[in-house]
Amino acid sequence: MVRTRKVTVATDRQGRTTGWAETEQAPPAPVVADPTAAAFFDVDNTMMQGASIYWFARGLAARKYFTTGDLARFAWQQARFRLLATEHAGDMSQAREAALAFVEGWRVDEVERLAEEIFDELMAPRIWAGTRRLAQRHLDAGERVWLVSAAPVEIGRVIADRLGLTGAIGTVAEVVDGAYTGRLVGELMHGPAKADAVNQLAAVEGLDLTRCVAYSDSANDLPMLSTVGRAVAINPDGALLRQARERGWEVRDFRTGRRAFRIAVPSTAAAGLLAGAVTAGLAMQRRRRAT
Repeated sequence: MVRTRKVTVATDRQGRTTGWAETEQAPPAPVVADPTAAAFFDVDNTMMQGASIYWFARGLAARKYFTTGDLARFAWQQARFRLLATEHAGDMSQAREAALAFVEGWRVDEVERLAEEIFDELMAPRIWAGTRRLAQRHLDAGERVWLVSAAPVEIGRVIADRLGLTGAIGTVAEVVDGAYTGRLVGELMHGPAKADAVNQLAAVEGLDLTRCVAYSDSANDLPMLSTVGRAVAINPDGALLRQARERGWEVRDFRTGRRAFRIAVPSTAAAGLLAGAVTAGLAMQRRRRAT
């Protein structure tokens, strides 16, 4: 083992050296990574203030891909979509058809470029510092850290890359010849689908889920939180907070007072409205380009 030497110098009031001492020091112990451990972080309201699709839509609006008038015109469509997702979780066929319709015909590289630009402009300042520190602790311990989000996987990958995380699990759009078809591959990455994806990743990566940790703000993620050995509620909604207290899960809340209410509640509604508006706005933009 390589050892280092520490020299301590003593001086008088005039700065003259009066003595010194030299001692041996052992180097810090290396981090022993656990290859079977990992952490899984939800994104919206957990890693980031608000919803990633909302900020993506804001960035698209700033680039004139759709207008604020489009938002109001198609808000009722997204409200219907959200009602279907909440009350008919077992029959999501219509939700699946609508989920990624907004990227139909778009080139993958264009969406990735936009996601990178919009992350740097709008999303990066809204990363929760407290959640980011939690993720960094896992990385410093030699563990892998994955984002798990219902957002398109391209957005998740950009966030993971910018934060130096291992990777991202998200909703996957079908791609043919480098362009999106507007259809999904598999299911929406929502609710039980997140737990299924985590289980599949664990099998591929050799993870022991009893040694893994999951973080989320929403009761919708109870399946994922229940899959791992340790669950942590981050900025939890009311239903998750009740479950966390009943199950003895750790709770971390990085919000304060009225600010917490403003972020947690309106952002969820806005995300739904904007997701529908993205679909409509981009369709209108394609028509404008074609004329």
